[in-house]
Amino acid sequence: MSDKNKQTEKISEIVLPKDYKPSKDETYMSPKQRAFFYHLLDSWQQQLRGDASKTVSTMTEEKALFADPSDRATLETDRNFELRTRDRERKLISKILRTMEIVEANEYGYCEECGVEIGLGRLEARPVTDQCISCKTKEERSEKTSSGSIDDSYE
Repeated sequence: MSDKNKQTEKISEIVLPKDYKPSKDETYMSPKQRAFFYHLLDSWQQQLRGDASKTVSTMTEEKALFADPSDRATLETDRNFELRTRDRERKLISKILRTMEIVEANEYGYCEECGVEIGLGRLEARPVTDQCISCKTKEERSEKTSSGSIDDSYE
């Protein structure tokens, strides 16, 4: 493949070896590393979408009739918890899709606040992060002092 074709090849189309893991020895956010994170994000969002589909089909199939009101209340509590979880995951899927666009735009892996490399370890632990650990810590401290607690949102 010529250099020109390599430059225009989409990150989503790069096929990686099965056991590939980004290394500090490589150029930071090389196409290979970006493809790794793109595929990681893609499989994560597909898993979340699959979980959501299972929840929908389970809830539509359940037609339970309970003689005991406490059994009914337990089912409703469980359903509400499941729906809250899926709502948080829906928001996470949006964040994942935005991050995948950032990967393809070659802007992934750098802190949005200060511009430094976020680091491979942090990105592997939290692929949707857009801040280095210093800026995220600073933001959390600021949130904690202004509101009294840290928001449980997905960064």
